[in-house]
Amino acid sequence: MHGTGSFVSGGNVTSATEIEPAVVIERHDGWAEVILNRPERRNAITGPLGTALDAALTALSGDPEVRAVLLRGAGGAFCSGLDLKAFNADPVPDWLAEFPRIWRGAHRALFRCDKPIVGALERYAINGGAALALACDLLVSGDSDFLQVGEVTLGMAAPYNLAWLSLRHSEAVNARVALIGERLAGPELVRLGIAQSSVADDTVVEAARSLCATLAGHPAGAAARIKSTLRARLGQDADAWFDRFVGDGAGAARPPMLSERS
Repeated sequence: MHGTGSFVSGGNVTSATEIEPAVVIERHDGWAEVILNRPERRNAITGPLGTALDAALTALSGDPEVRAVLLRGAGGAFCSGLDLKAFNADPVPDWLAEFPRIWRGAHRALFRCDKPIVGALERYAINGGAALALACDLLVSGDSDFLQVGEVTLGMAAPYNLAWLSLRHSEAVNARVALIGERLAGPELVRLGIAQSSVADDTVVEAARSLCATLAGHPAGAAARIKSTLRARLGQDADAWFDRFVGDGAGAARPPMLSERS
């Protein structure tokens, strides 16, 4: 289990208290990759991963050399959702009580990032992982890879999924995605307007990197101004927006005992 939620940037580890960082940053010419780095758990979400994602996105948002961000998972999968093994561990993880605050921080950082965020959806993005994919401004999916907002099948709410869906899509699309809870593969995501493109499964990262390079080639500040204008139409900051869906409790800290998805 990861300890502090540190991340690696440019080869320098920001914390020495864990062997493998929860999130890694790889920098390119004008853009950067943010990589969820728990491949042994299909990049499942824990408190340390949420903390590291917040820190990585905040760092890149303040970097004038970065004009686009690629969000992906290590090991050929995007994100399998909450790490239920970690959440239900005994003894209780020290981060568990703080998870609602941590997870809000990660989504706040996604909302506030003034760089275009491109998601590379490999294999799957499930539940909490789907919320991260939906937070991306542009999403590249594999043809047989899928996104699933499946909380309804578990009797749970899907607040951050609904927040991002409502930010970008119509009520009809939101209902299609969230009420049925089924897997939506790349071509259907494109049809719904959720994905920018659907490509062969083994070319997802390559296509997403190419898109980031294109975005990075635009004049400095252009994308930031466009994103600022898009956000301004809400008339709300990140917390006010998410509070409409999550409320004061910011979601349950400890999910019910459920079988894991892999």
